[in-house]
Amino acid sequence: MPQVKMTVNGKSVGGEVEGRTLLVDFLRGDLRLTGTHVGCDTSQCGACVVHVNGKAVKACTMFAVEADGADVGTIEGQANADGSLNVIQQAFQDHHGLQCGFCTPGMVMSAAALLKDNPKPSEAEVRAYLEGNICRCTGYHNIVKAIMAASGQDVSAIAAE
Repeated sequence: MPQVKMTVNGKSVGGEVEGRTLLVDFLRGDLRLTGTHVGCDTSQCGACVVHVNGKAVKACTMFAVEADGADVGTIEGQANADGSLNVIQQAFQDHHGLQCGFCTPGMVMSAAALLKDNPKPSEAEVRAYLEGNICRCTGYHNIVKAIMAASGQDVSAIAAE
């Protein structure tokens, strides 16, 4: 079986995997990083979004062997060094951008990727970017509001849908 080595949330990790092992399964099963969720098994929901070499990737669409040598970031690596919530996580809490929480890790990881590439997105840009993430609870309004707030923008003008 192939060996994989990668850096996950700043720590060097490795293991033996079958060639068909998905990255999401390696993260959850082998590394016990269960914040990355499996929601649909068809790459449509976005609950499994992680960062691979700085890019948002659905971990259910990538084999673990494809991430060999990569720098992988998961929701567990998003908190500040002291363990407190980062600005995006805090904004999700402050603006009620979560309900059941199942989609939240993928939403936060997608938001982090968006804000890295576009630090001040418009409401329309946020909504377009989140098209690959499904939330069955919130209706997206507060998620969009949270991401806009995390970017430092005034959210008072965001109208409810």
